[in-house]
Amino acid sequence: MDFLLNDKVIVVTGATGILGGAFVDGIAEAGAAVGILGRNEKIANERVKAINDKGGKAIALIADVTKESDLIAARDLVLSKYGKIDGLVNAAGGNMPDAVVQPNEDIFKLNMDALQQVMNLNLFGTLLPTQIFGEAIKDTAGRGSIVNISSVSTTAAMTKVLGYSLAKSAIDSYTKWFAVELAKRYGDRIRMNSIAPGFFLTEQNRTLLTNEDGSLTERGNLVIQNTPYGRFGNPDELIGGLVWLLSDASKFATGSKVTLDGGFTIFSGV
Repeated sequence: MDFLLNDKVIVVTGATGILGGAFVDGIAEAGAAVGILGRNEKIANERVKAINDKGGKAIALIADVTKESDLIAARDLVLSKYGKIDGLVNAAGGNMPDAVVQPNEDIFKLNMDALQQVMNLNLFGTLLPTQIFGEAIKDTAGRGSIVNISSVSTTAAMTKVLGYSLAKSAIDSYTKWFAVELAKRYGDRIRMNSIAPGFFLTEQNRTLLTNEDGSLTERGNLVIQNTPYGRFGNPDELIGGLVWLLSDASKFATGSKVTLDGGFTIFSGV
């Protein structure tokens, strides 16, 4: 029973994205009411309807994770409907084309504005929701779990994706720091961990990894060659690790990073 999320209320940011869609489905199937937070109102409402039609519980939360007023309004909407919040998944993030550093570009003329935007979305788009929804966990449920999204780009230098790698590395540091501070103040009642996905095709990385005809780019081929499983991940393959971290089954885990990458980070290439 510890592996279930029955009677819990979980908010997922970035829930209108590809990985976010798998997250909200998995959380709902595990028994929780899920807050689907994102900027795309159409997709959010479609996902709410799909979950509710299956007998689950979901609510659309249209918000930008970098805007405090949006997040406060979303929090208040969840609390007015369900009365509490038990968990948060900080899945909002991604890269942008202008922050990708191509091999022919001068590395002493980096696009600082684009790098800052990627840092803001990924890092502060994790910190700010934690401030708003984490406090609600403390004040309503009294105990709960927060899960951040890291990346395999934090373990070794990965060409092109400088801003994204910097932001995700900062999230690793933040996850450990905040987990310690939570534990010192609230014991085992509120936890923070993270998941590091390997390579999954999303809207942000699709043009880096695949061509318009669906074939792999040179970079896509390199990823597959260095993934022992020999393929990209399927979004639903992240659900087990996520539900475990949100559930009471992982209650002695805090500050940890669960890597789900088909072996990418452990393979030497030989």
